Amino acid sequence: MTAFDLLVALHKPSERQGPGSTETTIRALNLLGIDQSSQLNICDIGCGTGAQTLDLARHTSGKVIAVDIFDAFLEELNHRAKAAGLDHRINTQKHSMDELPFAEESFDLIWSEGAIYNMGFEKGVHYWKTFLKTGGYLAVSEISWLTDQRPPDLEAFWKEAYPEIDTISGKIKVLEKAGFTPLAHFVLPPTCWLDHYYLPLEARHETFLDKYSENPEAGALVASDREEIALYRKYQDFYSYGFYLAKKL
Repeated sequence: MTAFDLLVALHKPSERQGPGSTETTIRALNLLGIDQSSQLNICDIGCGTGAQTLDLARHTSGKVIAVDIFDAFLEELNHRAKAAGLDHRINTQKHSMDELPFAEESFDLIWSEGAIYNMGFEKGVHYWKTFLKTGGYLAVSEISWLTDQRPPDLEAFWKEAYPEIDTISGKIKVLEKAGFTPLAHFVLPPTCWLDHYYLPLEARHETFLDKYSENPEAGALVASDREEIALYRKYQDFYSYGFYLAKKL
C-alpha cells in the first residue's frame, strides 16, 4: 500500500478527517445570514467522508456537490448519505481542489472545513472565488494562531508543516485582498479537536498498527499523528482552526 492508501485506510472510518462538529457547522451556516430555505447551489470542497456535507444538506435546501480526491472517502459519503435519506441532495465528484471543472459563478455557497491548507489559504480563496456568484458566500475553516507570541518549538512545527499559518487578523486581510467582505469568524473549541477528531483517531491507532504491522509507513503515520496530538494537548491555547465567513464582492 502507498502512503496515501494507508492515510485513507486510517481515516475512512472517522466521522471527520479534521477538527469540527455539527454544532460549529450549523453556527457558521447561521452566521452567514442566508435564506436556508432557498434553492442554494453549494459546493463542499475537500469533503472527506462528509460529516459537514450531511449537515449542510440537512439544514439547507437545494443541492450540495461534494468534492474530494479520494474515491474511498466519496464512496463512504455516498453510503452515509443514502442511510440518512439525503442521497438525492448530495452529488459526490472526484476532483482535485485546485483543478475544478465547474463553470464560473456556479455556486451560491462554497464550503470547506479543514481542507484549504492542501493548496494554501491565499491561493485557495483566490481560485475558489471564480466559482462563486457575485454576492455568493465562502465558509472555510483554517489553522490559525490565537496569539502574537508562541513557544519556539510550536512555531517551528507549524512553520514547517504549513508555512501559511497566520493570526486571525492575517487571514482576514487575505480574504479582503482576494475581493471578499469578511462577515464573521469564530474559533473552534477544544472539543472539535479532541472529542470529534483526535480521540476517535487515537482509538484506532493500535488496530491499524496491528493490521499493517509489516508496513513501516504505517508506523510512521501513527507516530506523526501522536506527535501532532501531543503538541495540541500541550499548546492548545496558542492555536486552533478559525472559521471564516465572507461574501464575494
